[in-house]
Amino acid sequence: MDSKKERQLELTKLLDRAARAYEQEDREIMSNREYDQLYDELVRLEEESGVVMAGSPTLRPGYEVLSELPKQRHETPMLSLDKTKDVSALVSWLGEKEGLLSWKMDGLTVVLTYENGILTKAVTRGNGEIGEVITNNARVFQNVPLKIPCKQTLVLRGEAVIRYSDFERINASIEKEEEKYKNPRNLCSGAVRQLNNEITAKRNVHLFPFALISKDGGDGFATRKEQMEFLKEQGFSPVEAHPVTAENLAKTVVEFASRITKNDFPSDGLVLTFNDIAYGRSLGRTSKFPRDSIAFKWKDETCETTLLSIDWSTSRTGLINPVAVFTPVELEGTTVSRASVHNLSQIEALQLGIGDRILVYKANMIIPQIAENLTRSGNLPIPAHCPVCNGKTKAEAVLDAMSLFCTNPECAAKKLKSYVHLVGRDALNIEGLSEATLEKLLGEGWIQEPADLFHLESHKDAFVQMEGLGEKSFLKLLGAIEKARTTTLPRVIYSMGIPGVGIANAKIICRAFGDDAQAVKAATKEQLTAVEGIGEVIAGAFAAYMADPKNRRIYENLLAEVTLEKAGEVKASSITGKTFVITGPLSHWENRDALKAEIEAHGAKVAGSVSGKTDYLINNDVQSGSSKNKKARELGIPILSEQEFLLLINGENKE
Repeated sequence: MDSKKERQLELTKLLDRAARAYEQEDREIMSNREYDQLYDELVRLEEESGVVMAGSPTLRPGYEVLSELPKQRHETPMLSLDKTKDVSALVSWLGEKEGLLSWKMDGLTVVLTYENGILTKAVTRGNGEIGEVITNNARVFQNVPLKIPCKQTLVLRGEAVIRYSDFERINASIEKEEEKYKNPRNLCSGAVRQLNNEITAKRNVHLFPFALISKDGGDGFATRKEQMEFLKEQGFSPVEAHPVTAENLAKTVVEFASRITKNDFPSDGLVLTFNDIAYGRSLGRTSKFPRDSIAFKWKDETCETTLLSIDWSTSRTGLINPVAVFTPVELEGTTVSRASVHNLSQIEALQLGIGDRILVYKANMIIPQIAENLTRSGNLPIPAHCPVCNGKTKAEAVLDAMSLFCTNPECAAKKLKSYVHLVGRDALNIEGLSEATLEKLLGEGWIQEPADLFHLESHKDAFVQMEGLGEKSFLKLLGAIEKARTTTLPRVIYSMGIPGVGIANAKIICRAFGDDAQAVKAATKEQLTAVEGIGEVIAGAFAAYMADPKNRRIYENLLAEVTLEKAGEVKASSITGKTFVITGPLSHWENRDALKAEIEAHGAKVAGSVSGKTDYLINNDVQSGSSKNKKARELGIPILSEQEFLLLINGENKE
């Protein structure tokens, strides 16, 4: 086969895999820069060869969506934009016409429909032709009006984004380093497509309209600028946009660029649109791009420098993150000397070695990254020991990449994680005891085991002298600790961090042994396996944990500090011992946690996925073609609406 065609096939497969990971799974397997470079290479090869292979990403604007949300076809296809990184190309494209230059925000495109002044529908871009209906989620976006003055049917497009400040706040609340979101776009994509809009609301999604698509009776606007002003009057927050001509376009691009690092929202470039609506529409479109707009992507400024070392940083989960340290260089107006390398797979792909000459850049003019390794010596040693505790390290696969982990269970970084879990909401629930404060307490040696948390009063004098704390913080913490002394046995069991034992399994185990703390401690693997809903793996892990003398001592010492309340009585019901899966939006119960509590109160269990062990699936859209519904039908598992579930627990069985 011709080498060009071979390369086209290779690029098509690689770009397809990257796009599917990015658009459907909310994760990244390559940087935007690398994707753009490979895409441009594919376009060039297709132009040179005159051949476009089936499935080429240059033929389609997106991919089929995979979710349980309802689908809807867009009235007009949502095409992607042609792009350039050359300002002179922008000027040439605009010619003598007036344009409107705006931010190209890096989020998820959403179409909103208003009827009689009320928000009635919200649909994601999806694959450009079919999107997902997310109306309930759009209603909790931070700046979307639910009611507007205009009573005509109104359709607009906007970009849903999560601000950097909210992105950092949410990531800080995630315990496992490998589970943190890589960027606001990934987080936003997941937030916008939640089945429970309570989660969406907590993510602080903002929507910035960038186009008015239609308005009943003709919109009466001659320019895009007039449309944006109209949307402002209706209570929206349109994307910032400025009129430009060929004379001031380059200067305006520079002005936008100068503000990138100060913005609280993610942007990956600019969009230039003809201001004259009629003229823009008269141009029509190609099979892939509209002709009335073009995207401008930042031309990454790169600098060549020398790799001096790799800093290996151990997280609280034991994940060891590599960070490249290089000779300082000036990039986008700031001095840069460090860049995250993410994982072992990236180190291998770049063939990094100390002393290598590397090209570095700022992704979207903000995040330092390595673009290319010019010398590729590949002589970088991978640490055999953890930089924090000197314990042995181990390479493990995480999704599509290899990462390095510390294997020492007593590692200080991992110990911190266990205490973050211990004080969490479903565990001891010590409100206000942050990870930062826990790190200080552990660093001082005041906490050797969980029971020590209940004896911090002896360290008051030293505590109030710590930076960022003080007497008020100390008294507040003591109050939260005293409140946490009254708890339940399932919370204590869950707080111990036994592998595989979540709060639901902890409740089942404790209930099976009558909420007797000593009987639970003495439970054998055989006894636990006999408990409905507890499998051999969890039973073995639980019994092995409690058989360890050190763990038993920690458990007994913690029990001595708390007062255990009896869990609520299990209601006699036909569903006792059954396993449920919940999916889709709810109407009777406030949220899934509330429905889950009701199910558990009847002695049943809630699982996360449908399997042969599932007895019932709860989904108000009983007839939907969702993956969970399909799986339930294949396995012959009854699918219940909330109303049918109420009938079931009240004595009317459904088989």
